[in-house]
Amino acid sequence: MSDTFEASRKRSDDIRADLPVHPGKYTMLTGDRPTGRLHLGHYFGSIMNRVALQNLGITTYVLIADYQVITDRDTTANIQDNVYNMVMDYLAAGIDPEKTPIFVHSAVPAANQLMLPFLSLVSESELQRNPTVKAEMEASGHALTGLLLTYPVHQACDILFCKGNIVPVGKDQLPHIELTRQIARRFNERYGSVFPEPEGVLSDAIEIPGLDGRKMSKSYGNSIMLGATEAETAKLIKKSQTDSDRHITFDKESRPGVSALLTTAALCTGRSEIEIADEIGDGGSGALKKLVTESVNGFLAPHRERRAAFEGDLDYVRDVLREGNRRMNEIAETTLAEVREAMGMVY
Repeated sequence: MSDTFEASRKRSDDIRADLPVHPGKYTMLTGDRPTGRLHLGHYFGSIMNRVALQNLGITTYVLIADYQVITDRDTTANIQDNVYNMVMDYLAAGIDPEKTPIFVHSAVPAANQLMLPFLSLVSESELQRNPTVKAEMEASGHALTGLLLTYPVHQACDILFCKGNIVPVGKDQLPHIELTRQIARRFNERYGSVFPEPEGVLSDAIEIPGLDGRKMSKSYGNSIMLGATEAETAKLIKKSQTDSDRHITFDKESRPGVSALLTTAALCTGRSEIEIADEIGDGGSGALKKLVTESVNGFLAPHRERRAAFEGDLDYVRDVLREGNRRMNEIAETTLAEVREAMGMVY
């Protein structure tokens, strides 16, 4: 079957139906770049799902992709602080380090060493036409670095070193998964069967708007951070732009600011945007912002309480990361040994 989107979606639907039935069949890797703090978009877009899959009994690994920060940035300033804060948010959100190791790229050298044989399995043209590489380059305004060009191969290393066979993705990330599948297939055909061909599991298309109606993003400055205080959250929501119409309605095209606030409240309360808009009615933006602030702060209160405990015990946070790095190094070394054996490079 050709790897069209429809074919990928069909395989994804089949896997999603099978996950609760046969969780032991699956190994999942997910992760984030530590370019800043995690926000509500991360939580509803991915972290919530990671916790649910972990709790189903699926083998789950969470990568903090510190090396990928420098694909399109000239500095690693604040990276250690960002990494520790990510760990705190993962733990507060329900990632259990006993079940799910949390680790960083730079601490697992054997995984990164797979880049060398993997690069020999792809052509320059395959890398050049990857849509994510093009989009990242245009967004950053940087020249195309060697690391950014080979970013999809590095991602293949992340997935394959731990024998990941499912990866939660959005539609725009499917080309990454297809390249990873090709690398696994080509390695197996050339040297012997070592790697699974992973599948992309398409996430539900939850649209997480920022406070200005655009996608919630650290770079846009429109994000509600998971670690923000109640006062910081209230201030950010109060400053968000709405419009002059006092009657509150949900209309993403014509009223992006108002609609973004309604969606934020809906996600945090489990209600619909239209229901909330009807409740506010002619109350205007003041009533809307008050309700959104209460909804967000109420939703994040348990997360903040758990997070505060980890903030007060940084030694534990470091231990979680060290133990995750240790466990993943064992896996990476085992896989690298299999690769060397398959390639006849055991001396």
